[in-house]
Amino acid sequence: MFPYLITIRPLGILYASAGGFLSPENLVGRAQAKFPPDAYTLSGLIFSANKSQNFASQEDLSQNLFVAGPFWAKLDEFEASQEFYVPIPSTKMIGNDDVNTWELHDDGWRQSNPDSEMTPAFKWQKLSAWNQDSDTLLHQKAVAKEPWKYLSMLHPRLKPDERCVREQDGLFLENAVQLDDNACLVYLSTVPLEAGWYRFGGENHLVEIESHPLQETHPLVSLLQQPITRSFALLTPAVWGSNRISYRYPQHPDFPQPRWLLMAKAIPFRFRAGGRQKADGSRDTGRLGRGRYAVKPGSVYVLDDSLNQTWWESPEAWYPKEGYSLKQVGCGLCLPLDIAGL
Repeated sequence: MFPYLITIRPLGILYASAGGFLSPENLVGRAQAKFPPDAYTLSGLIFSANKSQNFASQEDLSQNLFVAGPFWAKLDEFEASQEFYVPIPSTKMIGNDDVNTWELHDDGWRQSNPDSEMTPAFKWQKLSAWNQDSDTLLHQKAVAKEPWKYLSMLHPRLKPDERCVREQDGLFLENAVQLDDNACLVYLSTVPLEAGWYRFGGENHLVEIESHPLQETHPLVSLLQQPITRSFALLTPAVWGSNRISYRYPQHPDFPQPRWLLMAKAIPFRFRAGGRQKADGSRDTGRLGRGRYAVKPGSVYVLDDSLNQTWWESPEAWYPKEGYSLKQVGCGLCLPLDIAGL
């Protein structure tokens, strides 16, 4: 179980370009193509902080640290009840004034309102409203749009001997992300991080981090303890398969064959690991992991046979292991989901 919530508030702007793939939509590797930072970014920060704070041996930390996310919260709601927002399951499509729902029938998925031309306006919902239907989510205002926006700024490169812009190549374009003042990023963790300012994410900009014990009455506690039967939805990206090949579901023989899937286009999943301290005190950049594709958060799985276990109890053999199990960075974190018609 995750006993802590870690909140991150940027002191300025943030970046998160590390690990993204080049694509027709992302020809220059823009930071905004990959935000908010995945759980492995926070995991790396905890390992790095442990070298100076010594709250655990590196070996114990590598075995016991589990981090999952990213999620986000409105500060006033988080302070009142530790409320935070998670991706909406793909079965629910919620617009500004209308909703639609994917329901299961004998021949597969059908929309509750097939004539609707509504485009979903929201991607996030309150965790406390998990398993509420689309109408209830909209009318109770339990959905929200992401609280960040993308910024592009021109920065000057100054001459080395005076505060004037260089005559050649004197400007460069910086792509950044700005989080609303009343919002913070939220991650789940088995290990707390001492409150303070840290460098986080792409470009190592400063953020303020706090660790909060997860309240025993928090809805997440009961949801994570509830065994998954025949249907579930992902809260985080999921990488299944071997270290070389990505699949849409675990290939382990113990995992039942999915009957129905509801998911969008796969997303890039790539992280850097293995950085080391050199004799002169500087640090080698870590090795960039092989590019992988992950199933998108919000994806829905329907099985023929019940799993009868929680995500926490799922065997690590279901997850790729690249140095350490990807389950430890929250890969495939999921919750049981009620589906109309099932």
